Amino acid sequence: MLWAQRSSATEQEKNYIYLTISVPDVPKSSLKLDLTPTRLTFTGTSETKKTTYHLDLEFYAEIDVENSKTNHSAKDIEMILRKKELGEEYWPRLLKDKAKVHFLRTDFDKVCISSFFELGDVKLITMQVGRSRRAKRSTRRRLHEQFRWWYG
Repeated sequence: MLWAQRSSATEQEKNYIYLTISVPDVPKSSLKLDLTPTRLTFTGTSETKKTTYHLDLEFYAEIDVENSKTNHSAKDIEMILRKKELGEEYWPRLLKDKAKVHFLRTDFDKVCISSFFELGDVKLITMQVGRSRRAKRSTRRRLHEQFRWWYG
């Protein structure tokens, strides 16, 4: 499962969560998806793998179910979940619970690179060349703290 987010204090269409549930060969007929403002429940059975997938997530904050979109394909389910409240701040994590979830990863293909420029961290990223291993680790830790919402 991959996720990314965008935030805007003024434009609702730029204020969303992008969620991808990777479940290969789950036909629409054996798929049950229940989306509420605070929760997502998914159950589906793969006919070729003979595997049943189940997912129950409680979101960090509320989403707008009416304006959210879902696209089902042969390999995954892609969702654009509109955040209910407009705000410049990013959610610190996708889920309400602070515990790390092993199946949840950041979708770096969907993350807006302009986030680096807005926060002025381009210098930290470009300074990695020619630095010691210890200095690189320290820089990675600082980036991880600033972008902790990326890591689930």
